[in-house]
Amino acid sequence: MSYLPLGALLVLGCSVGGVVVALNLGHRQTVLALAHPVTVGQTLMERDLREVSLARGSGLAAISAGSTDRIVGRPAAYTMPKGTLLTESVLGEPQIPPRGKAVVAVGLREGRFPAGLERGSRVAVVKVPEPEGTAEPQLPDPSSPVWYATVVAVWGKERGETAVVSLQLGEDEAREVAAFPTDSISVLLVRKEVL
Repeated sequence: MSYLPLGALLVLGCSVGGVVVALNLGHRQTVLALAHPVTVGQTLMERDLREVSLARGSGLAAISAGSTDRIVGRPAAYTMPKGTLLTESVLGEPQIPPRGKAVVAVGLREGRFPAGLERGSRVAVVKVPEPEGTAEPQLPDPSSPVWYATVVAVWGKERGETAVVSLQLGEDEAREVAAFPTDSISVLLVRKEVL
């Protein structure tokens, strides 16, 4: 039995495979993406960037990997999650709030917000009824609305006074939150914003 035909087929198969791989690689480009989440207004550093492969003709105007020097030192226009592809439209002057969103400021007493609350935190805003003639706090009404928001800024929590927290959420939800008395609002830390 001759192994020559089998060897020829193997060489031919490898050659075809190499051509296919080369063609596929030829239709990809290396672009810049975020190595981890960033918040609006944050100045981008080299450590914030990573290179990823993107198919050519994807329709995205992603910034090429060779443009790192041009990106470092520029601010993020939005809060963005890890892996976001960088385009010119997501860089520049901070865009707060984005279209369709609103920012509302709420005052929160000590005990109505978690210690880890910070800019970029994802929170649930709940209405908590005040105690009625008793020292024991009442539990939230299960039928009460819950709003999900992203913390834009926090002031005063380190001094043990009422903290002022700016929350970004939908326009309608922001109006609803703003309509409630400060003493009836509490926020729960859900997760860091990594959308």
